[in-house]
Amino acid sequence: MPNPTNSEPIEILLVEDNPDDARTTMEALREGKIHNKIHLVEDGVEALRFLHRQGKHADAPRPDLILLDLSLPRLGGLEVLAQIKDHDDLRQIPVVIMTGSRRDEDVLKAYHHHANCYVTKPVDVEQFLGIVHKIEDFWLTVVRLPRAA
Repeated sequence: MPNPTNSEPIEILLVEDNPDDARTTMEALREGKIHNKIHLVEDGVEALRFLHRQGKHADAPRPDLILLDLSLPRLGGLEVLAQIKDHDDLRQIPVVIMTGSRRDEDVLKAYHHHANCYVTKPVDVEQFLGIVHKIEDFWLTVVRLPRAA
């Protein structure tokens, strides 16, 4: 059970193609209360390779939490989400959609594919940092995350 007293780090997979958003998210999570390891992939194809431990990701850990953007090259976030939630060994991993899209259609599709929550990224850097800290506070200190058997 990941919590502030657990010595094992939380494994986070960040799927983000925007270098500025990736850097800001990673910095905010590194400043956090919970020891975590952040793994960054920049597109949907690499996200699935990481999750299935293929190619250069053969030794990848199973993430405890996935932060997933929707606008990704090669394979979009909704397709990645659908494949995660359709896979027996991956569907228990919580997926937080972190995206710039405010479209109701995207929100509905994300929840249709069993996203655990949908967060719209603010444009302002300080607000963006605040959102990441709130995600960390909730998902890494309040919620009990499933561990792989």
